[in-house]
Amino acid sequence: MTTPDLRALLRSPEQVPSPTATAAAGAPAIPAGTPTAATTVPAAPPTDLTGLSDPTGLSDPSGLSGLATATTGAFSPEAARKDVPILHRTVNGHPLVWLDNGATTQKPRQVIEAVSAYYSAANSNIHRGAHTMAREATELYEAGRGAVARFLGAPSPDTVMFVRGTTEAINLVAQSWGRAHLGPGDDILVPVLEHHSDIVPWQLIAEETRARVVPVPLTPDGEIDQAEYADLLSARTQMVVISQASNVLGTVPPVREMAALAHRYGAKVLVDGAQAVAHMPVDVTELGADFYAFSGHKLFAPTGIGALYATPQAMAEMRPWQGGGNMIESVSFERTTFAAMPHMMEAGTGHISGVVGLLAAIDWLRGFDRSAVAAYEQELMAYAMQAMATVPGLEVIGSAAERIAVLTFTMAGHDPAAIADWLDRDGIAVRAGHHCAQPALAHYGLESAARASFALYNTSDEVDQLVASLRRLGQSGQGAPAQQA
Repeated sequence: MTTPDLRALLRSPEQVPSPTATAAAGAPAIPAGTPTAATTVPAAPPTDLTGLSDPTGLSDPSGLSGLATATTGAFSPEAARKDVPILHRTVNGHPLVWLDNGATTQKPRQVIEAVSAYYSAANSNIHRGAHTMAREATELYEAGRGAVARFLGAPSPDTVMFVRGTTEAINLVAQSWGRAHLGPGDDILVPVLEHHSDIVPWQLIAEETRARVVPVPLTPDGEIDQAEYADLLSARTQMVVISQASNVLGTVPPVREMAALAHRYGAKVLVDGAQAVAHMPVDVTELGADFYAFSGHKLFAPTGIGALYATPQAMAEMRPWQGGGNMIESVSFERTTFAAMPHMMEAGTGHISGVVGLLAAIDWLRGFDRSAVAAYEQELMAYAMQAMATVPGLEVIGSAAERIAVLTFTMAGHDPAAIADWLDRDGIAVRAGHHCAQPALAHYGLESAARASFALYNTSDEVDQLVASLRRLGQSGQGAPAQQA
């Protein structure tokens, strides 16, 4: 499918090519870097949403403090930073150090400009209009679906459903698949590691169907206890829910092996990819996921947009969750027939501009060598762990062998909220609280903790600023005893 050229649509009338010339040229790809009068961002070359860009060609960055090399393979964090306007602002008189990526990532200008260009030139509803702009908006929306399918290694765009985010995707599976397939005595296995969004939707549907949610315990280092997992699997197991990466401990479980074992018992596997998609290449087929969910805002895209992948077999077992426009084929008071998947799961008007932004974000990320990004983030995490170990009284929670760059920690004599407040005064943004993962924290006897979560645009210089601020906090005498469960 081709997509309309938003740059051409934004030209002044005298610059717009004639219809004949446009038809002859075809419909080129939407440019993520479309210039708009409303957006002021650092200058950088434009990129193309449907073709790979080369962000590493922006400049030759200087070396990073504390790391042996500033780049890994074809990746430089400075190239990514130059694309992200908000990273150039100040907070409380200090340059922003954004270490709350686990909560949401910051957006490159390509995403900001793509969304602005959509509203400036192509805003329309989709799938139901006969006019030009409806066709253009529909083409953009479906181009986004195709981009998500390629990004996830899905076999077809028809296996991708758009949702508001990971939470809605999991609720959709629980209500659409779970309501039809769960019954008394059935088990839903959910590791203690999981985010509340992987627990609560299944508790709700289990209460209705008289199934039960069975927790899978953790080892002391924060990994899923694989022996216990194998013992808990049985003919009663209908669903296994696993995060590909933990939002609170950073743990990366052996999802492929866990999925293969679950399938031996005939169970379905839902993989929560919210924390994984920004940090590692994903191939849903290789993972063996029956369902895979992620949120765009964790992937440098806008909030309120995400996607759910399902195998054709799993889709065939799903029933409509919400009813209304766009998900029907025909309606009468005698009978309603539903649209084919995935449209049957997309009632009402979708977040069209969000899909445009997601399309831009995926292209931006694909412009980097993903393996090089992952290697860089591992180096940065190792450096951060070494540096944070020099802070008296600081303890990082969890020590899984495989993990993403998420460091959740406590500091003796200091409440996590007070730690976050102190760091904020220095322009450093971290998270404090239970991180929507209370069972995981309770495993360590905690009710709350502070969390620094990194992304490809963070640097070791920012780690140094974090550590220096934490050391000053320790020397200040401020704080209160950390809460214990």
